[in-house]
Amino acid sequence: MYQTDRSPTPKNVLPTMYDLPSEHPEDSGLPDLFHLWQSRGLEYTFKPGNYPPDRVFVASDLNLYFDVRHTQWYKRPDWFGVVGVDRLYQQQELRKSYVIWQEEVSPFVVVELLSPGTENEDLGQTIRGLGQPPTKWQVYEQILRVPYYIVFDGATNNLRAFVLAGEGYQELMLTEPRVWMPEIELGLGIWQGAFEGLDRSWLRWYDADGNWIPTPTEQECQEKELAQQQAELAQQQAEQQRHEKELAQQQAEQERLEKELAQQQAEQQRQRAERLAERLRALKLDPDEL
Repeated sequence: MYQTDRSPTPKNVLPTMYDLPSEHPEDSGLPDLFHLWQSRGLEYTFKPGNYPPDRVFVASDLNLYFDVRHTQWYKRPDWFGVVGVDRLYQQQELRKSYVIWQEEVSPFVVVELLSPGTENEDLGQTIRGLGQPPTKWQVYEQILRVPYYIVFDGATNNLRAFVLAGEGYQELMLTEPRVWMPEIELGLGIWQGAFEGLDRSWLRWYDADGNWIPTPTEQECQEKELAQQQAELAQQQAEQQRHEKELAQQQAEQERLEKELAQQQAEQQRQRAERLAERLRALKLDPDEL
């Protein structure tokens, strides 16, 4: 067991993520390709505006241990996000699981993607007897007190959102398939578009202006497009400067020619005046007196 503090608290007395299994092959609702891709999209676009990246942790299909009295009990959310916790376990390792008595920070939002094997439990319609592990709904609502619980049916593109209000969850009546979460300055909604080469409806995070948070691939494309636009603008500016320089040179040449012409005209006038003065002198007339 990994321990750094020997004081008798749950954090260093109970099992850590090194001691607890990270998966169980008999679990129902193991992820299919849609679950994997949808979870990946949520991870890529979960960028809370008021938390730095190193204080945000996201996971999909990861064991979430929640009960200090039953340390082997866990849930495996399709996707969840935690804010205010180090991205890496003890700032140095990837997590094998998320152990609540070690982390001491509950998830802020949990997303469950409906599947036939888990639909009833995802929607809080499963009843457990005494001594049995609690349902997902009970864990998220009563034990971990997760502020936002999102349920998405990828087959029908139906989005349902539950917010913690008082002692339990209250379903939000959505006028559009979007849920704004002011505490993290992010919203979650349904976006129609191509992700991983598949055009369909996806859950996706958006910012305070309603703009969808770009994925790394989209961000790279946007940066390339911006760089290309900047290069084109720089080329246009350089071309404009070249035209302006050519125009300035043409104007300077025009001014030089006009100056030469004026000098030539002045010289011609001077020569005519001299010839006229010579003729007057030949006639015994003083040109200065005329």
